[in-house]
Amino acid sequence: MASVDIANRTIVAEQVLEEAAREGVKFINLQFTDVIGVVKSVTIPVEQFRDAIEHGKWFDGSSIEGFARIAESDMYLMPDLSTFSVIPWERGDNTTARLICWVHNPNGELFPGDPRAVLYKVLQEAQELGLKYNTGPELEFFLFKPDDAGRIAALPHDRGGYFDLSTDLASHVRKDMVNALMAMGINVETSHHEVAAGQHEIDFEYADALQTADNAVTFKYTLKAVAQSYGLHATFMPKPIFGINGSGMHTHQSLATLDTGDNAFVDQADEYGLSKIAKHFIAGQLHHARGMSAVLAPTVNSYKRLVPGYEAPVYISWARVNRSALIRVPKITPGQFKATRIELRCPDPACNPYLAFAVMLKAGLDGIKRKLPLHEPVEENLYHFDESELKRRNIRMLPATLGEALEELQRDTVVQEGLGEHVYERFIEAKTQEWDEYRMYVSQWELDRYLEVF
Repeated sequence: MASVDIANRTIVAEQVLEEAAREGVKFINLQFTDVIGVVKSVTIPVEQFRDAIEHGKWFDGSSIEGFARIAESDMYLMPDLSTFSVIPWERGDNTTARLICWVHNPNGELFPGDPRAVLYKVLQEAQELGLKYNTGPELEFFLFKPDDAGRIAALPHDRGGYFDLSTDLASHVRKDMVNALMAMGINVETSHHEVAAGQHEIDFEYADALQTADNAVTFKYTLKAVAQSYGLHATFMPKPIFGINGSGMHTHQSLATLDTGDNAFVDQADEYGLSKIAKHFIAGQLHHARGMSAVLAPTVNSYKRLVPGYEAPVYISWARVNRSALIRVPKITPGQFKATRIELRCPDPACNPYLAFAVMLKAGLDGIKRKLPLHEPVEENLYHFDESELKRRNIRMLPATLGEALEELQRDTVVQEGLGEHVYERFIEAKTQEWDEYRMYVSQWELDRYLEVF
């Protein structure tokens, strides 16, 4: 956990307690995520808040996906006071606030199965190199309306397209989503309709990776709550409808130097505006792209998005303007070199952002430490390349299935180190079970295709 001296934590604690009293808070949600990224919560009455701040709150971790075995289940939650926020849709007689927590073992150490602690550990590795990791994810999502029976179904709420306004039935829904996000302390930059019918995007400010991961987790359950108030369902499923674009979580990244705060990716003398550190970082992520894939695209459905023809990356390459590349270097406003960054385009919003940022950073740092060379960018449309051209240019592809991605993860020791032994083992266990269930499932497509033919 970030080192905070006792005196300063006491001052901050009193400020948070005063804010809770001023807001009329009656309950506190102590939040964390499991290995898969699902938000978990322990709710306490506000009368227990001071005790939770000072001593934490014990809970049974054996029932949480990827956490402890029954024999080692006792652990406690320690609130991160910087994450205090009143939940806007839970104001009233039972006004509720939330704090995101660190998960601790009984001996006081951070629990290695806590995804937030996994990211923190890799961030510490970057700090030892004098670097700070900043990220800015773009989470796309769909708004669906219920079917005639009131069940959640893949029925787009509108027929709008990219940046549409007249056919965008959810512009007012997005405005309420933005208001709720701002109330939760997330600084929103833009919101708009996406390419597919019923698909949307809301972007928030770039920040250090831990804060951004906290915001990404908060973002998802906030949007679900607002959508529900309209009788809609917000889903971050990567590919809910065949034949149209899926939802991605393109992630912008940069490194800053700890001593000066300068952007470590900038070199104005370079033809691409990129420093040696940036190029080694890109090379590291390209080198480990296949090994990271199971973490960044963690579901069976993720690989139905990662196919040619729908703006999702498939080929492991980088470019400046080519959106078919895995890593893109976005253009910046002339003279605004602090905005220099890279964009990794394969993650999807079903991922656990703590684990995603951890392995992305670990891969990039491996490139820096080993000074991995960066090959030339490919600016042509990669979807037009045939197999011989891809082979000639030595362009590899991302895994085509979750099963293949898990095999690549099991071969990549650097990505495994980024996850840590505990999370790696639990992640492989959970995702292998998911893949096995999918392999054995007989789908409607199979019945339609084969039942009458054979």
